[in-house]
Amino acid sequence: MKLYREGSHSEEVGRALLSQIGELAQIAGWIASDAGRHEEAERIYKLGMSAAQQAEDRTLVGNLAGSLAYQYSNTGQEQEGVALARAALDQTGEDAPAKARALYLDRVAWAHTKANEAQPAMRALGEASEALAEDGEGRESPQYLYWVDAGELQVMESRVYTELKRPLRAVPLLREVLARYDATHTRELALYLSWLAVALADANEPEEAAATAQRVITLSADVASERTAERAKVVLQRLEEHRDVPEVREVLDEAA
Repeated sequence: MKLYREGSHSEEVGRALLSQIGELAQIAGWIASDAGRHEEAERIYKLGMSAAQQAEDRTLVGNLAGSLAYQYSNTGQEQEGVALARAALDQTGEDAPAKARALYLDRVAWAHTKANEAQPAMRALGEASEALAEDGEGRESPQYLYWVDAGELQVMESRVYTELKRPLRAVPLLREVLARYDATHTRELALYLSWLAVALADANEPEEAAATAQRVITLSADVASERTAERAKVVLQRLEEHRDVPEVREVLDEAA
């Protein structure tokens, strides 16, 4: 930011610098949010949004706004999450790059899920898949969206079904995702397993839920992520209903 404010540069270079500020804010905001520093993350995201707006980069504005909406949805501000996720999608317009539009729709789906609004959530999931199918047919997607693919959409779909208490849909999807997932990505693996554990508990498979929960706890201990720690707590709370099952009781007692 100092280089932009104090340096001398052309309008084109200035916009490029502002876009870089926005992209760095996206990364820094995500790190702060994952560490549980939500106020700091919100400040960083908003700084990035301001820089992206000045750069007239609507796709980047939408990415940052969607990230903040995701944080709202995960921290008890569900209606704010829905409103901001919808705004991020709407402000980019129909001509947004395919991966960007798919990502924004995924965040809309999650926001509605956390607000317990099942129908708009599932509708957004379908629209996200349709948007991604158009990748390569229109504007080229920004490089920073390299990770948005069919597999990532499947992850979100499985999480939505878990949160909406539809384990018969969630469990097969999560098993498919985990079967091909890189085990070296410890944080993400712990998170995905946490949703599988909850879905298995909802499907009345407490023994398998307990085994999966144990993996979540073990993996969470190896990463410095507030998000994974919170998910481990959610899993243990969900297992309390099955405490009379020996395998579950053992996991709960060890965690305590």
